[in-house]
Amino acid sequence: QVQLQESGGGSVRSGGSLRLSCAASGPIAGWTYMAWFRQAPGKEREGIAFISPYGGTTYADFVKGRFTISQDNAKNTLYLQMNTLKPEDTAMYYCAADGGVYCPPHEYNYWGQGTQVTVSS
Repeated sequence: QVQLQESGGGSVRSGGSLRLSCAASGPIAGWTYMAWFRQAPGKEREGIAFISPYGGTTYADFVKGRFTISQDNAKNTLYLQMNTLKPEDTAMYYCAADGGVYCPPHEYNYWGQGTQVTVSS
């Protein structure tokens, strides 16, 4: 049973940057798809960035060019670098594992507790 723990959320002004981290309790190298999702109040959880076991990345259109997903296999850690943040990026951000690219949340088997990102104008 893999446990995931996010960190790095916070409050920033529009145009700012944050880097989220997701520490896994076990090895992630070559293991499975991992992803970042987010959920804003009153909205459904949505996938924003996906990384394959071989390092291929896929992004939702609304974050493409601003967010970068990566992983450090030596540290068993997944990252999400978020640049040029907008107020509409305000949400709880979750890392997830053991799913697939563009899969809906219910197809991911492991989840962290989430970290809040708030972007003010």
